[in-house]
Amino acid sequence: MKVLFIGGTGTISTAISRRLLEEGHELYLLNRGNRNSVLAGAREIRCDISDEMDAAAKLRDLSFDAVADFIAFRADQAERDYRFFKDKTGQYIFISTASAYQKPLADPHVTESTPLANPFWQYSRDKIACEDFLNRKYREEGFPVTIVRPSHTYDERSVPLGVHGRNGSWQVVKRIIEGKPVIIHGDGTSLWTMTHNSDFARAFAGLVGNIHAIGEAVQITSDEVVTWNQVYETIASALEKPLRSVHVSSSFLAQAGKDYDFVGSLIGDKANSVVFDNSKLHRLVPGFAAQVRMDQGIRATVKNMLAHPELQKEDPDFDAFCDRVIAVREKALAELRGR
Repeated sequence: MKVLFIGGTGTISTAISRRLLEEGHELYLLNRGNRNSVLAGAREIRCDISDEMDAAAKLRDLSFDAVADFIAFRADQAERDYRFFKDKTGQYIFISTASAYQKPLADPHVTESTPLANPFWQYSRDKIACEDFLNRKYREEGFPVTIVRPSHTYDERSVPLGVHGRNGSWQVVKRIIEGKPVIIHGDGTSLWTMTHNSDFARAFAGLVGNIHAIGEAVQITSDEVVTWNQVYETIASALEKPLRSVHVSSSFLAQAGKDYDFVGSLIGDKANSVVFDNSKLHRLVPGFAAQVRMDQGIRATVKNMLAHPELQKEDPDFDAFCDRVIAVREKALAELRGR
């Protein structure tokens, strides 16, 4: 099949690109070329999709069996893609988000029919607006949309965390290595699902060109359910270091860490217990099962991060924030115990 990815160099899209190339598809990657990481075998269309005149010129004589946009976040961007591809593709795949599901959840068991409503995170509300527009075009005009909802997907470059700074996960890894206390949101017992990008790619590839996926929303996650305590314990175990965990309420972090948008990422997402029901995915992609268990994936990621200094991006501001939060907590406890 002839497939176009808009983006194609992120955590999810890179793994999918590799998968489709391995399967022998003709893959085009449309991006600005800033990362200089077009995969061997893929064809590059270098432009900024937001420059509609340039993009239209470069896409004028092309059509595709499937198009997937990994960098559309707002309704106006979904509308732009509709204008570009309504007569140029047999399938348009929109990458939404599982954080769009109702918060707080009425039921932690999440299916594609769980209501979409997230008052805590603008990112999620924007994705919902995109879905609304694309579904309307499907209903009214038959625009061949498939909506994919990822949850927490990671790769070999960064361990998955609940609380981290702007520079990713390394600072938390470094704190564990140095024996410093690490913040875990809530009491660490809420349920979560981690999905390795290689597993996500296999599921996604099964939806590309799949006639039964047209007009459908499909969540792609592992079926494994873990607690946040287990995630952090696994990271510490992979580092062969003890974990000094400090549990801090998500609502406190949301108020104290406004520079990090913990309102959206915690209250609107990771602080909620979720158990994903992937029955629809299993029907659409028979035989699919996630192969990378959380502990195995995290161990491989930790090993890779330690071997590649370029992945060890320090974040002194976040490190200082953690120290301040932990100090405030310890002071409050000391005062209460002294009464």
